Amino acid sequence: MLAKILPEGVAVAEFLCDPPEARPYPQEAAAVAGAVPERRLEYATVRHCARLALTQLGLPPVAVPSGPDRAPIWPADIAGSMTHCTGYRGAALAPVTLLDSIGIDAEPHEPLPDGLLRLIARPDELPGLAALRSARPDVHWDRLTFSAKESVYKAWYPLVRRWIGFEDASLRFDPVAETFTATVHQAGESVAVGPLSVLTGRWRIVRGLLLTAVVVTGQDRRCTGDA
Repeated sequence: MLAKILPEGVAVAEFLCDPPEARPYPQEAAAVAGAVPERRLEYATVRHCARLALTQLGLPPVAVPSGPDRAPIWPADIAGSMTHCTGYRGAALAPVTLLDSIGIDAEPHEPLPDGLLRLIARPDELPGLAALRSARPDVHWDRLTFSAKESVYKAWYPLVRRWIGFEDASLRFDPVAETFTATVHQAGESVAVGPLSVLTGRWRIVRGLLLTAVVVTGQDRRCTGDA
């Protein structure tokens, strides 16, 4: 499912449940030692997905521990992202020779709780979302906004190493092509790719899920948005 919105060459592994063979490696287990069982299962399964994706790339399965910032620590020369929600777990990995960074997110395709949209959408985004609801009422645009911004953050953070909130990005959706463009309203200087403030992504609705993905490649090494 996720592969449909990612470039060729990105390795993807995904599950709709927690398989019994999904077990955390010792280096990973400490991060969720005190968590509830559901959280431990999610954590184990997305890392199982990551290891399956590594083998697709011809690499050995290794631990993917969490760093002090809770971000996953990938093997050298690998860019990756993981996501989980009710009924879905997935990981996407690629060599850095193919892309600089990747962010994925999965959400149930259902409305956000009342009042949450105004916490995740900037005021300048609300008119566009209202128009999108009229054009394609089959899409829960509030949930899609949440998911897309999660993918933006996951792709942006490994390069810039600075936190951004929902209010720091404006999204523009194309309901026909099922793509989106994010303008990050914060300086995003990366040693690896230079200034970075505009990211593009794709989205898809499948099996009651919303899937979003953002990749940063060499062609994104520019700064065209607000700083």
